[in-house]
Amino acid sequence: MQTAAVIDYIVNWLKDYANEAQMKGFVVGVSGGIDSAVVSALAAKTGLPTLVLEMPIHQKTDQIGRAQEHIKQLKARFDNVEEHWVDLTRTFDSFVMAVDIGDPKEHQTQLALANARSRIRMIALYYYAQERGLLVTGTGNKVEDFGVGFFTKYGDGGVDISPIADLLKTEVYELAKALDVPKSIQEAEPTDGLWDTDKTDEDQIGASYPELEWAMGVYDRHTAGDFNGREREVFEIYERHHKAMVHKINPIPVCTIPANLLK
Repeated sequence: MQTAAVIDYIVNWLKDYANEAQMKGFVVGVSGGIDSAVVSALAAKTGLPTLVLEMPIHQKTDQIGRAQEHIKQLKARFDNVEEHWVDLTRTFDSFVMAVDIGDPKEHQTQLALANARSRIRMIALYYYAQERGLLVTGTGNKVEDFGVGFFTKYGDGGVDISPIADLLKTEVYELAKALDVPKSIQEAEPTDGLWDTDKTDEDQIGASYPELEWAMGVYDRHTAGDFNGREREVFEIYERHHKAMVHKINPIPVCTIPANLLK
């Protein structure tokens, strides 16, 4: 990959899109992870106003520390970057108290609460976006957004633009290195930060990003029966997640009424 050229291309694409949309700049939720670090750095390089939001919800201290290290570095390098801290822990706790959460130990309940965290953050991002004339800038990569659907519908999937959604996770790491993203972020295990436990992305999905990228690359030309051992296992993991994600990326189904019924 021509890393420097890709960075320039994305930065120019962001700038052109914002200008054509008559928006002032970008707002990015920064989590301490690699994707949000790369996206916020790319947005900052446009020279347009870039608001980075930290939105902790019972967040782990190491995640907060990495996010703050990155934001401090961004502000030192770019005078168009502004930070804002929005602690959504009490908001989330109030939501939990307001709904019937059932058995908190059940996986579906835990998953619903994890996704609720993401959707609450989406509300905060759009509040600041609308108030300041900014674009909510997505941080999903190609494997997450179009491979296994590792995002929350109307949560971190609710964005205006997606600058790295055509890049594989390993390619995002290449950009991170070229953009001087802090080593602590580059070396941290990928996690969505939506759980009270230390669940990594691999823990949740069952395969690493390099494995998923392999499966994504061969999926259209093969079936699980073409492979053995770990390759077959990874292929089946990818296939299961991919089939389950279709509703996240397809247009919302609309019930089309027959014309004769509307007369």
